[in-house]
Amino acid sequence: MKIDKPQERFDWTLAFIMLLFCLISLFAIASAQTTGQYKLLSGEFYNFVPSQIQWYVVGAVIIAITMYLEPEQYKKAAWIIYGGGIFLLALLIIIPESLELVARRNGAKSWFHLPGLGSIQPAEFMKTFFIIGAARLITKHHEKFTEKTLKTDLFLLGKIGITLFIPLFFIMLQPDLGTSLVFIAITAALVIVAGISWRILLPAFSAVATIGAILLWAALYAQDFLQTKLGFNPYQFKRIYSWLDPYSYASDEGLHLITSLNAIGSGEIFGKGFKGREVYVMESHTDFIFTTIGEDWGFIGASLVICMYFFLIYHLTKITLELKDPFSTYICAGIVAMITFHVFQNIGMTIQLLPITGIPLPFISYGGSSLMGNMLAIGLVFSMKFHHKTYMFSSDDEE
Repeated sequence: MKIDKPQERFDWTLAFIMLLFCLISLFAIASAQTTGQYKLLSGEFYNFVPSQIQWYVVGAVIIAITMYLEPEQYKKAAWIIYGGGIFLLALLIIIPESLELVARRNGAKSWFHLPGLGSIQPAEFMKTFFIIGAARLITKHHEKFTEKTLKTDLFLLGKIGITLFIPLFFIMLQPDLGTSLVFIAITAALVIVAGISWRILLPAFSAVATIGAILLWAALYAQDFLQTKLGFNPYQFKRIYSWLDPYSYASDEGLHLITSLNAIGSGEIFGKGFKGREVYVMESHTDFIFTTIGEDWGFIGASLVICMYFFLIYHLTKITLELKDPFSTYICAGIVAMITFHVFQNIGMTIQLLPITGIPLPFISYGGSSLMGNMLAIGLVFSMKFHHKTYMFSSDDEE
C-alpha cells in the first residue's frame, strides 16, 4: 500500500490556479470601476475590490473546511445537504417581499437579504448540493443494480430527473433561466458519466434538441401561439431578437450586447492598458466582466484568461479520471460540467455567440454568493483529491 504524505496529497497546482484567478478578478474589478458608474446615491464612490478580497478570504475558509471532511462523510450526509438547499429555495419563494428578508433584482426573487451581511443567493450553493445528492444517488444505484440493463438505466434516469426537477421548479419560480440552464448542463454530464445506455440517451438528447429548435422557430415565426398557448411573455421574445439582431433593438434590449461588443472590439490586439476603459458597459464588474478584460488587455489578454480556464478544466478533468471511488468521480465530473458551462455561457453571451443570461464568470466576476458557491465546489475537489487513497503495488515501490 502506498501512503502519500499530506503535503503530497494537497493539490498545490489547483491552489496556484485559484490564486491567479483571484489576482485577475481584483485587477478586472478595479478597472471596471473607472468609468464612474459605481457611485452611490449619495454621490460617493463605492469600491468593490475590498469586498471581493473579503469574499475570497471567506472562500478560502470554505475550501479549508470542505477539504477537512472526507468523501464518505459527504456521501452519508448527501440527502441532508440536498434537502437543506431545497428548503432554502422554497423559503425564498414563500417569504413575502414585504418582510424585506428577500431581495428582487432584475425581476428575479433570488436573494435573501441579511441585515449587516448583505445578500445571499441560495441557488449558487444549490448547484453543488445538487451534485452531491446526484452523485450519491448514482453511486447507490450502481451498488444495488450490479447487472446493468435498459430497465435499470431507465430507472436511474427517472430518479436523476426527479432529483433535478425539484430545485429546477423553485428556481424557475424566481424566475432564473440562466441558473436553470446550469442545472440542466450538470445533469447532462452526470447521466453520461453514470454510464446510462446511449440507446436511451441518444433519443432523449435528440428530443430535447428538437424541442429547443421548435421553440426557437416558434419564437421567430409563431409568437402568438407561444403567448396564448404556452404563456410566454413578449420580453422573452425580445431577448432572442436582440441576440440575433442587436442593432435593431439598440434603444432597449440590444443596448447591452452592443456596448459589450464595442468594449471588447475596442481593445483590439493588445488592449488599452489597466484602467484604460472608455466604453460604458452595465454590470461590467459582475456578469459582463469579460468586457473589461477584453478592453483592458485586448485579444492577447482575453485569450490568456480563456487559456487559464482551459487549464483549470483540464486539471479538474485529470483529477476526475485519477479518482477510483465512484462517488468522488461523480462529484468532480459534475463540478467540471458546472464550471465549463459557466465559462462557455458567460464569455459566449458577451461576444454574441449565445443569448444573454445572468450567469457570472467563475472566480472573476464580483459577487459573494457566486464566488462562495464556486469555492465550495473547488473545496470538494480538494477533499476528493486529499482523501483519495491509492492501494497498489507498483514497480517503483518494489524497487
